[in-house]
Amino acid sequence: QVLLEESGGGSVQAGESLVLACAGSGQMFSDYAVAWFRQAPGKEREFVAVVTWSGGAQRYADSVKGRFRIWRHNGENKVSLAMNSLKPEDTAIYYCAADSFTGYEVADFAYWGQGTQVTVSS
Repeated sequence: QVLLEESGGGSVQAGESLVLACAGSGQMFSDYAVAWFRQAPGKEREFVAVVTWSGGAQRYADSVKGRFRIWRHNGENKVSLAMNSLKPEDTAIYYCAADSFTGYEVADFAYWGQGTQVTVSS
């Protein structure tokens, strides 16, 4: 069993930055890949970024590549997502997810947090 809790969401202006955090509990968290997804109103949940269990590899959606960075905090059950040069189209609820498989689809992840709202105004 892995429990996930997101934090760090908020309201910002376009061009500004935010850092989201995903805190995990449970012995397996350090062995799991962790991903961020987002869901905008009226849209399906979409992949944003993923980091492997070791932290050694990351992958990003094309829409955020070069602006967002995901990393694991060694020795802590925590994964962060730094979001720079935010755009209004980044507005969504952001969810972290974890599982033993490094996937890129919603169905690849069994464990999910409750989400944190990010709103970017123009």
